[in-house]
Amino acid sequence: MHVGGDIMEQCACYIYQFNDLILHFSFITIPFAMAIHTVLIAVVAIYLLLLLFKKLRSAKVKLPPGPYGVPLVGYLPFLGRNIHRTFMELANIYGPIYKLSIGQKLFVLISSPALAKEVLRDQDITFANRNPTIAALAFSFGGKDIAFTPYGPEWRMLRRIFVQEMQSNGNLDAFYPLRRNEIKKSVRDMYGSSGTPVDVGLLAFASVINMITSMFWGGTLQADNGAAINAQFRDAVSELLVIWGKPNISDFIPFLAMFDIQGVERDMKRASRWIEQIFDIVIDQRIQSNNLLKGQATKKKDTNKDFLGFLLEFKDNVTGKSLSRAQMKAFLADIVIGGTGTTSTAFVWTMAELMLHPEVMRKAQDELLEVVGADNVVEEYHSHKLPRCEGDIEIAPAGPSLATSDSQLWENPNKFEPERFLGDAKDLDFSGKEFHYIPFGSGRRICAGLRLGERMLMYTLSTFLHMFHWNVPDDQIPDTEEKFGIVLEKSTPLIAIPTPRFNNLKFYE
Repeated sequence: MHVGGDIMEQCACYIYQFNDLILHFSFITIPFAMAIHTVLIAVVAIYLLLLLFKKLRSAKVKLPPGPYGVPLVGYLPFLGRNIHRTFMELANIYGPIYKLSIGQKLFVLISSPALAKEVLRDQDITFANRNPTIAALAFSFGGKDIAFTPYGPEWRMLRRIFVQEMQSNGNLDAFYPLRRNEIKKSVRDMYGSSGTPVDVGLLAFASVINMITSMFWGGTLQADNGAAINAQFRDAVSELLVIWGKPNISDFIPFLAMFDIQGVERDMKRASRWIEQIFDIVIDQRIQSNNLLKGQATKKKDTNKDFLGFLLEFKDNVTGKSLSRAQMKAFLADIVIGGTGTTSTAFVWTMAELMLHPEVMRKAQDELLEVVGADNVVEEYHSHKLPRCEGDIEIAPAGPSLATSDSQLWENPNKFEPERFLGDAKDLDFSGKEFHYIPFGSGRRICAGLRLGERMLMYTLSTFLHMFHWNVPDDQIPDTEEKFGIVLEKSTPLIAIPTPRFNNLKFYE
């Protein structure tokens, strides 16, 4: 904002003239003159700040209503641990649009479909850019990945590669054997834990991250080396998600960023370097393998059928350019964030609600028996023939979101009712067209991994519901309290006991 340009020029002129003047006095030393000069600059700065505040008070800026905070930190001390709950309470007081000062930043929050449409669809170019956190900048190569690249030609190119080509139906179908193999391994491991309590969150995370690593570089790593690298990668991603979920005061009070008081930037850079080193190892191995294959007369058709193979072979149809190593690593990193925590957390919420509503779980398993049968395992092509299972997972990822939505739009918004997505509502579109239900967002910044996330979640959930009975230990009741973070996790781990539904051992081998 321009404030008193003529005044600032005059002040600068007076400072320099005064500096020359005082140096003409013999009794004034250079250090003393510098001290006077510094004080004068400080006085002028305070004067300009006062002018700025006066201008802001006099300006007729139309802002929505909102609560008052305290100097310097705004409303930050009153947010609490579950920020989304605080936002809901404030919306009930101030309406569907209100302002909120957090630290030194001013936010405007909206909570109605009409306003969501205005922001995400009608004016989406205006709101297309994102304000990355310090942790996001540390992870995303300085905000150069698809999630945080500013809207423009480069972002459009990255989005087209990621959505239309990298995750085309043809490519996702080609990668299905990799996902299927990892799910079979998870079923086998779960069969070995039959009758004993297991952490459902760890099961979901391991299954999803194994599918992702397999799709990343399934055709690259040898068995022993691959197992070690995949284990390191799981640990690195798990740590990264924890760091990313930490609230960082430096994001709201920027002048504190240089101190990194909570160590978020330091820890994120360390975790990101760990992941980047793994990417470099795998890319180097794939390049070496490709060079060896070039000298062979024949090449198997399915060699390198994974994301890494696609990225290495990609050439833009318009420019003819290949992807840089940094761009390849950014694509892989985006899938890590977009595909692990979100999918595994949605799986956990669904299972928690199903165990709280055993009659709903029974109906979903009956549907699986009818569609898949007792002599077959679930395949991805079954997904669209399972409306009840699909209804379960459609409400689970949006569960807390439904609670913050207008009760006039959702009947019993706090209640787990898969039926709201069945019957006449079974075609409810979650691809960003229905603004009272946008679990993946909408507009230009809609979730880039929507297709892959939908496939992995539906396939994983339906498989484990079909293959196992699930019960809570000692008739315990799973809680539904939330923990705010990069994704809205359960506040406590979900513990359950799986038992096989079928006697056919080949299903579990």
